[in-house]
Amino acid sequence: MSSELYSDGIGEITVTGSIVRIDLMSLSATERDASNNPKPEFRQRIIMPVEAFANAVDLMQKALGGLVEAGAVRRISDMQAPAADAAQSQNASPNFN
Repeated sequence: MSSELYSDGIGEITVTGSIVRIDLMSLSATERDASNNPKPEFRQRIIMPVEAFANAVDLMQKALGGLVEAGAVRRISDMQAPAADAAQSQNASPNFN
């Protein structure tokens, strides 16, 4: 039997010597911040050697590349590039650049 843990994201990553600690967080069902958004809460910590962390990052980058290629997600830099190009093309005069 294996147990599963849901996480809304990573709250913090701490490196101490050759050990990496990854704090997983999820959004609170009851606690709210000043803007009425759910507060992130610490749930569990993953502790691993630096080498295992580096391998995990490589694996996640490959998975992300597959998701981008499939169109499931878009990189933030891909979304910002068209906006920057549009802003640049509006001011073609050298006086405004």
